[in-house]
Amino acid sequence: MHIDTVSTSEMVKIMNEEDQKVAVAVGTQNDQIAKAIDEAAKRYKKGGRLIYIGAGTSGRLGVLDAAELVPTYGIKPERAIGLIAGGQGAMYKAVEGAEDDTNLGASDLKKLNLNEKDTVLGLAASGRTPYVIGGIEYANKIGALTISIACVKESEIGKLSNIAIEALVGPEVVTGSTRMKAGTAQKMILNMISTGVMIKQGKVFENVMIDVMPTNSKLVNRASRIISSVTDATQEEAIQALEKAENNVPLAITMIKTKTDKDRAQKLLKQYNDNVSEVIKNN
Repeated sequence: MHIDTVSTSEMVKIMNEEDQKVAVAVGTQNDQIAKAIDEAAKRYKKGGRLIYIGAGTSGRLGVLDAAELVPTYGIKPERAIGLIAGGQGAMYKAVEGAEDDTNLGASDLKKLNLNEKDTVLGLAASGRTPYVIGGIEYANKIGALTISIACVKESEIGKLSNIAIEALVGPEVVTGSTRMKAGTAQKMILNMISTGVMIKQGKVFENVMIDVMPTNSKLVNRASRIISSVTDATQEEAIQALEKAENNVPLAITMIKTKTDKDRAQKLLKQYNDNVSEVIKNN
């Protein structure tokens, strides 16, 4: 109540103490988050997309998560899409009334030709944003997987979704400023879901991102270091394997770890849906 009159040091301390409650609140949703990862990963593997839908801060966080997956895991931009009420311009400037239109949420998803393989992640700190409600209702009709992320108990979007995630972070330091604790909670949850889905696709081996595209000498060097670090091969051996694998890092790792040639390694990867971890575990 007195954050406007305390010293700057005390102000920062208050905010930090409140932020520490966020991880605890998110932790209560571990089971639901795990369920979301498993179900979304199944659909993604079949060619489905991760589609985020939200308004204001929630919408921006969804757009951010979608955008970051492309360079981080080497996926095509159309496989992860962020929708924000009011369109791209709303990323930088509020579009009045956009979030209050349930039809707009459905309309934006229709434009993407939503299908049953897709996963729609509806984000709303309040759990009742009309734009998100409309989007989830439409996604349910299509048969897409619906996941809701809110910061209130028994949220409206949670009641509509296949999987409801509700991190109760409590009142904000500045009342109603949900870009703070609620925003941090949503960011943490999205990080977990999208990272988990990518791990399930074989984009990570051990704890290393392996689906990199070595398109220049700098990236070839980085790729060879990755191969060396997870296989114990020398840098020279890693470079040789990368050349034989035609700059395909997962293939090079598979060749070294299974002590097979390119053709055999390719067949193994195909058998295990390009998941290097599964190949190594079973061979």
